Amino acid sequence: MRNIVKNNKGQAVAPASIPITKEAFYSDQETRIYWLGGAGIMIHSYQTNVMIDPVLEGFDIPLLYEVPILSQDVPQLDGILITHIDNDHFSRPTCRHVQNVCQKYYAPNYVADVMNEEGFQTEKHDIDDVFQVQDLSVQLTRAQHNWQNGSKKWQYRYWEEKDYCGYWLKTPDGTIWLPGDSRLLDEHMHMPEPDVILFDFADNDWHITLDGAIQLANTYPQAHLICIHWGSVDAPDMTPFNGNPEDLYQRVINPDRIHVLAPGEAFVLKGEH
Repeated sequence: MRNIVKNNKGQAVAPASIPITKEAFYSDQETRIYWLGGAGIMIHSYQTNVMIDPVLEGFDIPLLYEVPILSQDVPQLDGILITHIDNDHFSRPTCRHVQNVCQKYYAPNYVADVMNEEGFQTEKHDIDDVFQVQDLSVQLTRAQHNWQNGSKKWQYRYWEEKDYCGYWLKTPDGTIWLPGDSRLLDEHMHMPEPDVILFDFADNDWHITLDGAIQLANTYPQAHLICIHWGSVDAPDMTPFNGNPEDLYQRVINPDRIHVLAPGEAFVLKGEH
């Protein structure tokens, strides 16, 4: 179990970042998962490179980690998948600055409409849609995170649940599931067992909550749990950013499957060949 360091504000902080180099994007016979810090993920699988919710620059709150790869250093992407509109997931500066090396963007419903209006070539999908990105089969899973309806600032439209999603990815080496920012839903408890869960455990009512995260983890006791959405943002009073992996070890079945990666550190998904 990795030692978790806290800063002088009491926040659990991600381990020191490991730079992602251009070699990580080269074709090979391997599936690797990289946490990019925050909610961001990069998946390399054989000939395919995708990022999910990358925020490589331009976030409006100070960060607690070094970004493992800058936008201008990304050599090639087959796709960027966006889960929802919040700026810790949809980074306009990042998407803009990788536009010349990214084949296509993918997003649910309203988010895709916004992205297309802003000049990003975005394929629009509904919940449960399945699409292909090179070697990856991708399906949108349901999420409930439409917190904007309770805020006057955001009431210029009604925010529907279908405007938020998770992603279920089938790779040659196994399945990876990102539930996304979401309350725990009944259908989350009745999925096929994934090989990896990209695991948000933020104790926040519009996220899964810590108890909900434990419940999800123990529903799939063999799934690897890669911790995300923690240790990244200098905002000690904001619960969505302040999970601590140490709160998981005593409550998760098979705690050895909890992976506290540094931003930029590779997790190799080993399939059966």
